[in-house]
Amino acid sequence: MTLEQRKPLHPDLSRPSDLTVIISTYNRCEQLRHTLESLFSQQTGDVSWDAVIVDNNSTDATHDVVRSFEQRGARLRYVFEPRQGLSFGRNAGIAAATAPVVAFTDDDVQPAPNWVLRVVQSFHEHPDADFIGGKVVPRWPAKVPAWLTPDHWSPLALVDYGDAPFVVSANKPYCLVGANLAFRREVFDRVGLFAPGLQRVRDGIGSAEDYDVELRVWRAGGQGLYCPDVVVATDVQSERTTKAYHRRWYAGHGRYSALMRLKECMSPDGALIPERTQASRLFGVPSFVYVELFESVGRCLKAVLRRDESSAFYHENRARHCVNYIRQRYQDDAARRRHSVIAELSQFIKSVVRKRLNAPSTRSQPSG
Repeated sequence: MTLEQRKPLHPDLSRPSDLTVIISTYNRCEQLRHTLESLFSQQTGDVSWDAVIVDNNSTDATHDVVRSFEQRGARLRYVFEPRQGLSFGRNAGIAAATAPVVAFTDDDVQPAPNWVLRVVQSFHEHPDADFIGGKVVPRWPAKVPAWLTPDHWSPLALVDYGDAPFVVSANKPYCLVGANLAFRREVFDRVGLFAPGLQRVRDGIGSAEDYDVELRVWRAGGQGLYCPDVVVATDVQSERTTKAYHRRWYAGHGRYSALMRLKECMSPDGALIPERTQASRLFGVPSFVYVELFESVGRCLKAVLRRDESSAFYHENRARHCVNYIRQRYQDDAARRRHSVIAELSQFIKSVVRKRLNAPSTRSQPSG
């Protein structure tokens, strides 16, 4: 495709929009066509909206698909972003958006018929919400393995936190995923755009840039809202129902989490807190991460003995997440390390023993 062919489309967008939908796409022209059919068949009432389709350096017929919808009168813009990666694509879409609310979905997703309407209504109904997200429900392939219960949905980017709305904040930092996620446009002026450094880590799959933005909103004192009636559906590819895919996802996600120092920034009850710096560390990794690793291995072995395949695989992947968290932090810490491996181990053991000896006794004291 020539540069002339990739020039932006210029539909009539003179009417102000309440919402801009942003889709970043790469070499999925047929899936994109189905998504746009669903999107431009929305029941939107009097809501005014438009779409920005970001072609993230595709080599297929993506441009032609977008142009075909423009020729049918769809209010959309075509943007070409040559830098590969979802964060680059989304940031290009934000730059092109004009509405006060921007909503993200993916090129292989079908929004519910009232999706656009409910996104806009939800922001009107909840003026304190900086962002909202809802359900991402699966459309399964013909055969689904028995172990693939909802405990294993994270690698599939599926979301179903129930049918009651609730606030997501530093006290309840639930992740709302980018296949069904909308922000007030001004939030990005306050906390920044999506981070390209979290798009992919070496051989990992998936990404962590959605959660990174949400974390920045919470740390700035903001909040989001889980809206169960804001719904999209996604086809679950057969390849994603394999254990190999889930193992790769947890390995990659462990590294993303290490880059964001997530384990240090979460309290034992799951709340977002300032980074915990008081823990004993080995190779830059807090001792409680090693404890979590050993506990996950133990739970995996117990589940194996019970012949509980789903639970065993879940805890195996929790351990894999910890291993790759430790691995990433070990690599990050290597340049700053002042001691040999043996000296580091010795200092860590001494620190742990010292803390145990100085810890207050937990024995119950006689009353009265």
